[in-house]
Amino acid sequence: MEKGRKINMIEIDGSLGEGGGQVLRTSLSLSMITGSPFRIKGIRAGRRKPGLMRQHLTCVRAAAEISDARTSGAELGSTDLTFAPGPIKGGEYTFSVGSAGSVTLVFQTVLPALMLADAPSSLVLEGGTHNPMAPSFDFLDRCFRPALAGMGGEVSMRLIAHGFFPAGGGRMEAEIQPVKEWKELDLTESGEVRSRKGKILLSHLPDDIGQRQVRMLKNKLNWPVDCFEQKQVKPAHGPGNAVVVDIQRGEHV
Repeated sequence: MEKGRKINMIEIDGSLGEGGGQVLRTSLSLSMITGSPFRIKGIRAGRRKPGLMRQHLTCVRAAAEISDARTSGAELGSTDLTFAPGPIKGGEYTFSVGSAGSVTLVFQTVLPALMLADAPSSLVLEGGTHNPMAPSFDFLDRCFRPALAGMGGEVSMRLIAHGFFPAGGGRMEAEIQPVKEWKELDLTESGEVRSRKGKILLSHLPDDIGQRQVRMLKNKLNWPVDCFEQKQVKPAHGPGNAVVVDIQRGEHV
C-alpha cells in the first residue's frame, strides 16, 4: 500500500448465500492478503445459532495475530465484526479452538496469508480434525495439499491426534513456506486410477461398527475387500468415527 493512501472500509453482509461461516473466513483471508479493512454484519445469520462460535472466533484471532490487525466485536456470539489488518508476519503460531470446532477451517483461513508472508511459518492447531460440514485432515493432506504443490505452494502437514465431535482434543501441525513462484495448475484431466482405498477410523467405539461400514462400502463401490481397512485411532478423546474414501489418479501424491 502506498504511504498515506487511505483504504475505504469494505461493508460485507454475513447473510449472503447460505449465511454461514465461510463468508467470514473468506473475508478474513482476502483482507489479510489485500490489506483491505472490512466490516461484516449479520455473521452466520442463516444458522440456528447466529454469531461467532469458538471456531469462527479462533479464525478471527488467528488472522489478527498473523496480520497484527485491529478488531472490534471479536467475542463469542458477536454478529458484527470490524477487521483492519497490518502486514502479514511469518513465524511460529499456536491456536486452540477450545472445543471440537474444526481446525481445518482455521487452517484454510490463515493459509493464503502465510503463503505470502515474509518468512516461513509453523502452525499448531488444536480442536476438531474430523468434523461434519468441514474438510477432514485426510482431505487436506491427500487432496488440498497436492493441489497447492502443483501451484508452487510448499506445505507439509502432520496429524498428531484425532479430534472428533463433541470431545475434540485433536491436534495438527503444519509447516508453510512463502511461495517463490506461482505455477499454472491444470486439473482438466484426472488420469488413470492408481490406487483405491477405503479407511474406517474408530475412536472408543466397537469394532463391529467399522465392520458394518466396510461391508456397506464394499457393496456400494464394488471394490475388492483388500481395498478396505479399519483401525482404532490413538490418541483420541471421546467416541468418534470417520469414513475416508481415497482414489489416487495420475501423479497425485
